[in-house]
Amino acid sequence: MDSLTIFAAASLADTAADTARTFGLDLPHFIAQVLSFSIVAFLLHKFAYKPVLKVLEERRQRIAEGLANADKIKTELARTEASRQEVINQANAQAQRLIEEARHAAARVQEVETQKAIAAAKDIVEKARQAMEAEHARMLTELRREVGRLVVQTTGRVIGKTLTPDDQQRLSNEAARELAA
Repeated sequence: MDSLTIFAAASLADTAADTARTFGLDLPHFIAQVLSFSIVAFLLHKFAYKPVLKVLEERRQRIAEGLANADKIKTELARTEASRQEVINQANAQAQRLIEEARHAAARVQEVETQKAIAAAKDIVEKARQAMEAEHARMLTELRREVGRLVVQTTGRVIGKTLTPDDQQRLSNEAARELAA
């Protein structure tokens, strides 16, 4: 087996040498190119690839922070919306309570004003009744005077003589007593 391994290695080495000759492989140039490529790859890795990866990582972190902040903002917004709705509900309840209180106060004021109006109307009716009674009494007094004067005048014509002031007063008083009765 050792010989087989040696034969395979020799055969492989011959194949590699034939392939290298076919393609025009120049070993010193190849080593120089491998060395140049390694230097360029190292420099690109150190000065280009690592900073780009660092920038990408920072950006990924900022995006993650932005998403976390967006979630916090959504949560805060939902809490604020719930708080706002609660405040609106409380304001509506308070407004309804104030409206009911205003209605009750208006009803009380209306009742008081109605009572005042009724009292004022009764007062007016009472004053009108008193004025009517006073006018009635004045008219009765005037009627008595007029009737007394007519009785005195009629009596004077019937009797045919002029009555004295005492006779006129007496007849007038008798006529007034009869009218009052």
